[in-house]
Amino acid sequence: MAQTLVPHFVNDKGVDRILIGVKEFQCMGAAPPHDHPHVYLDMGHDEQIVCPYCSTLFVRDAGLDATESEPPGCVFVATAPPGAPAA
Repeated sequence: MAQTLVPHFVNDKGVDRILIGVKEFQCMGAAPPHDHPHVYLDMGHDEQIVCPYCSTLFVRDAGLDATESEPPGCVFVATAPPGAPAA
C-alpha cells in the first residue's frame, strides 16, 4: 500500500492568505512550540478554505507543488533536534 504524505503548513509570517499547490493538508498555525492543534483540511470541490483555528485563508494554486507556498517558507519541514538518533 502506497502512503502519501500530507503537507503541513504554518503561518509564522502572519499573512492573511497563503497560496498552496494541494487541496488536502494540515494547518499548524505556527511552527512549534507556538502551533495550534494540527487540523486536517480538505478543500473538496472548492479552491480555498479557511483554517478554523487561526483564520488563515488557504487558496489552491495549480502552478505550485506540494512543497511550495506563496509566500515562500510556509511549508513545515520537521527536523530532528541536535544529537537525536537517526531514524
